[in-house]
Parts: sequence; C-alpha cells; structure tokens
Amino acid sequence: MAKFLNSSGTTYHLEELIKNASDRLIIISPYLKLNERIKELLEDRNRLKIDIRIVYGKNDLHPEEINWLKNLTFIRTSFCKNLHAKCYLNENECIITSLNLYEFSQVNNNEMGVLIYRNEDAKLYADTYEEAQRIIRISDEVRMSLEKVHDSDNKSALNNGSNNGVNKASKNGSRNTSSMLSSAGKVSTDSVASNATEAATPNYSKLTTAKLAKELGFKTQELNDKLLAAGYLIEQEGELVLTDTGRAAGGTSKRGKFGEFCLWDSGMVV
Repeated sequence: MAKFLNSSGTTYHLEELIKNASDRLIIISPYLKLNERIKELLEDRNRLKIDIRIVYGKNDLHPEEINWLKNLTFIRTSFCKNLHAKCYLNENECIITSLNLYEFSQVNNNEMGVLIYRNEDAKLYADTYEEAQRIIRISDEVRMSLEKVHDSDNKSALNNGSNNGVNKASKNGSRNTSSMLSSAGKVSTDSVASNATEAATPNYSKLTTAKLAKELGFKTQELNDKLLAAGYLIEQEGELVLTDTGRAAGGTSKRGKFGEFCLWDSGMVV
C-alpha cells in the first residue's frame, strides 16, 4: 500500500530512494538547486555507474549547478517546458510529492507526498513509471557546457566591451561573454538559461535493442533480460514480443527479413 509522507518523511525517503538505487534513478522536478547532501548521494550513484535521468523545467540554473552536473558522466539532464510535476523513482519505489528538488523548498516549506513500493503496488508503480518515461520522451536532452568565468576574465571582458563593443575573455582565450556578464564575477539569469539550453536538441531517433544496449553500456542479452523484467517484452514460442507496456514506454515492433524486431527511443531508461 502507498504510504503518506509529511515534510520530514518526504526528505528522508527521498534520500533513501537515491541511496538505494542500484539500476536506475529518475528525478523530475521543475526547480534544480541541490543541497550538499543530495549532491553527495548523486555523486555516489554516479561513481557506481547508475543510470540517472534528471528532468527540470525552469531555465534559471545557477552556474555552480551547471558546472557540477557536467562533470557527472552517468547523469543525463533534460528540459521539459511547462513542467510542474515532482516525482522521484528508482527500480523499486517512487515518491510523488509537492517537494521540489530545490534547497529552499527542502528546508523551509511544508510539504507532503506519497511513497509507492513496486512490490506492494505494482500497477500504481508501473503507471507512475510510464508517465515519467513519457515526460522524458517529450523533454529535450541538455548537454551542460557552461564554463566557469573568473573575475579576471570578467574585468577584461567588461573593459574590452566598453572600448570595442565586443566582450572577450583575455586571460585564456575563452568564448565571447558579451551576453553572459551582468556584473563582474556574476552570470546573468538570461545568460545561464541560454547556455544551459544552447545544446539542447530533441532526441527522437529509434534504436534497435542491440544499439540501445550499446548506448546504455549493456550486452544485448542483459538488456533483453531487463526489458523482460520490466514487462516491456514477453517470450512467446522462443521469440521476444513487444507488450502494450513496452509500446507505452516508446517501443515499436517492425518486421524484417529475419522476423519481428523492436525499436526503442534513444536515451530510454530501463
């Protein structure tokens, strides 16, 4: 049965959910400004090569968040316009809550949520997981690329901008920063939004199971086992057949000269 969570319970179980993730972790939150404890837990999961997807909805990421995220190989971030949902899942449980993954919200607000265990309420967990996958599919994956701008670079850029109309970082030959500088040592909100999404491109390509396995770092048989366990495939007369759950997760079935085969969304979390 689902379990009700108050403010402290939500924070506690969210940390436990992240800490106990051993296969996958999905974080959906409009705001993304993490406290040190959450960062520490995510860094630990990243070291263990857990597949982590973070979907956020506000284009006001701080420079320190961007620089932190871009160094974590197994965390992929996506931007979803008009996102208001807050949902956190690993392979065994999920939390649906009012709690944003935002430091102020975690410390100061009165929150509540519901904890769902997969082994106790499989249908409710599956419905939540499928909706999380849908949000991932409609989101644009973002490659974090903002470089840290030092004070000395800022001053040089501002001085050159006043003389030449073009701001340049003179110390290390970095990119033009004319749209990034609002004052020495600071990055404007609009500039952060621009840099955070400059490389965001929708990823609608379909991959065969073998190619998806390669993308995710699995052997094909390992991925097939995961797809079977998730209910996306079933085995019939020695062949793997796509289920309705698999179609809801973005899978499609095609027929080739060697029989039926499945295609999946690139970047799909299994």
